[in-house]
Amino acid sequence: MNTEDNRAAVARITAYFEALTPQSVAQIGSFYTPQARFKDPFNEVSGVPAVTHIFQHMFVALHEPRFVVTQQIVDGAQAFLVWEFRFRFKRFDTITQQVIRGGSHLTLADDGRISDHRDYWDAAEELYEKLPGLGSLMRFLKRRANQ
Repeated sequence: MNTEDNRAAVARITAYFEALTPQSVAQIGSFYTPQARFKDPFNEVSGVPAVTHIFQHMFVALHEPRFVVTQQIVDGAQAFLVWEFRFRFKRFDTITQQVIRGGSHLTLADDGRISDHRDYWDAAEELYEKLPGLGSLMRFLKRRANQ
């Protein structure tokens, strides 16, 4: 694929993730190759069924999860998306909208689908510090480490 084709593929991928719903998760195979790899701070899987399961679980575990892509960089078959993941907890504080800021490194196959997807975000700062009990401990440890 040429650069313009890759940019168009990344634009389609971005639009898909920004509009992701429990129903549209079923179309994930249109955006990932059959043996695609996915890794984030909690998961490392390969294959469309396993990737699909991660995104299905997201809708089970959280209220109103959604991605907002704030920046895109495309260089050949490599792309990097900077995003905000917005959601509300189903347990704990169910009212406050939470935001996790992170990025995704994507490698595109020749057909424009994702063959490798690696998410980068700080689980301690972006998630653990927001949890009751554990959050207090994480903030304490962070203060002690910075003294």
